[in-house]
Amino acid sequence: MNRRWKKCVYALYVAACLLFLFSNPVKTHAQDARISDILITNTPENVLVYFRVTHCFTSEMEEAILAGIPTTFTFTVELYQERDYWTDKKIALQEIKHTVKYDTVKKIFYVAYTEGGERVEQFTDFTKAQTAMSDVNGVSVAPLVQLSKNHRYYLRVKAELDAVRLPLHLEYVFFFVSLWDFETDWHRHDFVY
Repeated sequence: MNRRWKKCVYALYVAACLLFLFSNPVKTHAQDARISDILITNTPENVLVYFRVTHCFTSEMEEAILAGIPTTFTFTVELYQERDYWTDKKIALQEIKHTVKYDTVKKIFYVAYTEGGERVEQFTDFTKAQTAMSDVNGVSVAPLVQLSKNHRYYLRVKAELDAVRLPLHLEYVFFFVSLWDFETDWHRHDFVY
């Protein structure tokens, strides 16, 4: 009976240590990554938004990208009209994806964007590729005709790293790669049109 009790306590101790070890990096990186530098402007036709996500690249993530693992950031942008005595009205929802893929043979970073139609840019400098991944520039959120003059609005923005899809023979690594996943908190930016 005593030996059985020791095994149980030991198993619980190992499980608690593993849980602590593997859960802390996720929380740390998720708390570090955040949305910043939001700018809302407009053209005669559309509401445009600019922003970036900061502190989103960890050393583990950089190593995975340099090993050729495709990495995708998904940005969610929501536009609401603030209303008194009623629930706020959702005007628009945009989902934007930026994907980086490093060609280890050619030593070129390919960054694909979904906003404004599918397009791909090439970079030889990793820092420039990281900037392209984390910056969202001039995305059309909604047609300007959907907004009314002198009304209150707010934009909510969130970023997250999509789950990494590895080739079949590398799936056992997925658990460890998932430790650098992140998701920012919602960032709200109020404005009056």
